[in-house]
Amino acid sequence: MFGIRKTLRFGASVFGLSALLLLFMPKFFLDLLNMDSKNESLVWSMQMIGITLVALAGNMWVNSKNSDPSSIKRVGWVMAVCASALGVLTLLIPVSMGWFAIAYAVIGFAFGANYLACLLRAKL
Repeated sequence: MFGIRKTLRFGASVFGLSALLLLFMPKFFLDLLNMDSKNESLVWSMQMIGITLVALAGNMWVNSKNSDPSSIKRVGWVMAVCASALGVLTLLIPVSMGWFAIAYAVIGFAFGANYLACLLRAKL
């Protein structure tokens, strides 16, 4: 179980940093993704995603500290699926693929794989 808890805390930190970037520098984030940073609707959407990531990061951190082993496994499964889906969606970005999008997708896949490895070590 320690592996899942540790991954949740590390993931909460990564999402927390992403959230701050999305909330306070959404145009920069859009530029990194090769998306139109002049589109105010996209800027607003990035800020909405940012505030949602604040909530997710907080929940990940709290779960890592306070949940019992069976709850940690369920959270691990949710995060394994969602982190992997984040990787897939990042690769489906509707603009030319840049280094940042590739790196962001790899990070999502790495987290998904790590959650799965931790779950398998914990005997599901």
